[in-house]
Amino acid sequence: MASTQKHKKPAKVRPAGFPSRDQIMAFIAESDTPAGKREIGKAFGLKGQEKIALKALLKDMADEGLIDIGPARAFHKMGGVPKVTVLRIVDVDDTTLIATPERWEAEGQPAPRLRVVERGKRGALTIGDRILARTEEAGRGWIAHPMKKLAKASEELLGVVEEMADGKLWLRPVDKRIRKDTPISDAGTAKPGDLVLAEPHGRPPRISARVTDILGDPFAPRSFSLIAIHKHGIPHVFPERVEEEAVKASALPLHEEKREDLRHLPIVAIDPVDARDHDDAVWAAPDEDGANPGGFKAIVAIADVSYYVRPGSALDKEARKRGNSVYFPDLVVPMLPHQLSSDMCSLRAGQDRAAMACHLTINAQGKVTAWRFTRAVIRVAAVLAYEDAQAAINGEKDHELLEPALRPLWACWALLHKARAARDPLALDLPERRVVLDEHGKIVSVAVRERLDAHMVIEDYMIAANVAAAKALEQKKAPVMYRVHEPPSRDKLVALKEYLATFDISFALGQVVKPSTFNQLIAKIGEAEEKPQIMEQILRSQTQAYYSPQNMGHFGLALGSYAHFTSPIRRYADLLVHRALVGAHGLELPAPKGGVIPDRSSLSQEDYENMGRVGEMISGHERRAMEAERETIDRYVAAFLSAHVGELVKARITGVQNFGFFATVEGLGGDGLVPVSTLGAERFFYDEAGRALEGVESGDRYTVGQRLELRLAEADPINGALRFELPDAPSPRGGPMKRDRTRPGIKRGRPANIRHIGAKRGKHKR
Repeated sequence: MASTQKHKKPAKVRPAGFPSRDQIMAFIAESDTPAGKREIGKAFGLKGQEKIALKALLKDMADEGLIDIGPARAFHKMGGVPKVTVLRIVDVDDTTLIATPERWEAEGQPAPRLRVVERGKRGALTIGDRILARTEEAGRGWIAHPMKKLAKASEELLGVVEEMADGKLWLRPVDKRIRKDTPISDAGTAKPGDLVLAEPHGRPPRISARVTDILGDPFAPRSFSLIAIHKHGIPHVFPERVEEEAVKASALPLHEEKREDLRHLPIVAIDPVDARDHDDAVWAAPDEDGANPGGFKAIVAIADVSYYVRPGSALDKEARKRGNSVYFPDLVVPMLPHQLSSDMCSLRAGQDRAAMACHLTINAQGKVTAWRFTRAVIRVAAVLAYEDAQAAINGEKDHELLEPALRPLWACWALLHKARAARDPLALDLPERRVVLDEHGKIVSVAVRERLDAHMVIEDYMIAANVAAAKALEQKKAPVMYRVHEPPSRDKLVALKEYLATFDISFALGQVVKPSTFNQLIAKIGEAEEKPQIMEQILRSQTQAYYSPQNMGHFGLALGSYAHFTSPIRRYADLLVHRALVGAHGLELPAPKGGVIPDRSSLSQEDYENMGRVGEMISGHERRAMEAERETIDRYVAAFLSAHVGELVKARITGVQNFGFFATVEGLGGDGLVPVSTLGAERFFYDEAGRALEGVESGDRYTVGQRLELRLAEADPINGALRFELPDAPSPRGGPMKRDRTRPGIKRGRPANIRHIGAKRGKHKR
């Protein structure tokens, strides 16, 4: 009764009782501190079941696109930034400092650039500083009011030394998001053309750079990878004590007598032709057990990394710090020292290796009906490239293992593939770029990897083993580091619906969305010209997968329980799953002698207690690696295209903004800008809903997905940036882009021939 009377009272700013959506939005907007679920519940005096209802309401509001969740689990308006957050100062616009959120996880949206409003003593902040700031929207952008200067950021400026006509040296940034070069006040021994690290000095507007480290020629082999390594702060040098421990760990005895001996089986590893390590191998044979007619037995053997990298060791701490290996076209930054990653833990042909074996029983319908895990010793019969294994199956190349190993593997896979088809996981066949280098590290070609059955064979065996690992741990009620992929959020589905409408394709929002929903959509498109960009947009509508001890299922694979188990050499999450299996299934081996290597190889108490935090951390490391790898390939693509400046290329529009549109070269990738200033003298309207630029007089329309020929005007291998022009624009002189220093203080903003489309232009409303 009291609760009913409470609701009858006039509404206040922070009334007791259950709040409405508007009241929650108002509280989040007005709060001077991060507003999380606890703060909202406390402000409205919620208790018991009301707190549970609040959690559900906040989830609904997030799905509806009203709010989003930022760092420290604080809510804020969707598309905005938290009311109070940590910012990093990245640029100076005239005398105004520009900052971006230190953490920004909104997929498909660039991090906002906030103008920093300093009060009191001017010039107290500079590029590289971190601040706690109160933020607010102002006009068409955001401003930040510093509350506290935080510990000095360790991030340095990374760029190339350039000499101007007047002899002065400038630092040209490798990050294309940094729009201004910085004068160099102290170059040390650096010469023009050197790739360097530098510290920012001075106060706005007189920011200068002092060179601290010379990395060498930015065009030399491996330099593009070094740029990404330094820019993203990827640990790439192992401490001496870690290297020493790797040597000692690699000398541990295998204890063959206590392992299952699988050396008599023709187990094979099938990997990319350029693979640096081999952490999985497979075997299959018809199941001769009469209880499983038409079925198979299979073994997925994975390098027993948990035997060598033990909880609490120096190796373990370094592996957790890295989170994963990072693969570049010219080098790999391994999670583990080479003594382990490419030697003792790599399943080399003809050598005895410690393995964690996942035994699978597969019935005639392709369903995995039983599994067991053992610590084993194996001897891989052969390491094959995907192309060679496929050629043997196709009868194009002879191989001694065709009958004893490959044919049974393919026959068993036919059953797994049948079960996969019944599950109907998300099937986005998007091309993967592969940069091919010669022995000197120079670019030979940039090509799209061919998708073979051999790739899907190994993929389906790995998925089966990963599912088995998750379920085996669940049966034992043991902790699991799940690989989680949640369904798309409502706001992303709304964006996809609007995008598809531009192709006259309907997409109902009321349906229960499954992976098959998107597969049916792709099938309906057939081989239409717009299929690639629609598949890319479907991919963008998906949430980003992450690691967590809480199971939310894997939407993309249409699986209820999924954990990464098959790559412990290169992923820390897999190592934790191996440790959990060792403990849950009693697979511990005798403790090492000497006391240098820790006794246990199973999950430690610290592992168990920190699963959630470690999951968040390694998920962040994974995103860091993906961004570094993508940027490096973009630099290689720009370097490859720099020899073709001035030529016409076939391109496709991938994004439209008020200042121009972005296009990518068909088959190569690498986004470049076509500035609106190069589209002609007429004015262009920016149709935000239709994501298009439209000429007022001509009606010429440039929209996402459109294919057209463009002239490559500039290609900058240093930051991976491209610039295009229409074919009838004046031809450039050629060569990599140059910067004009003769016009300091160029004013940025919307070009004169662009304005937003008016609300009354009805034909563009959606």
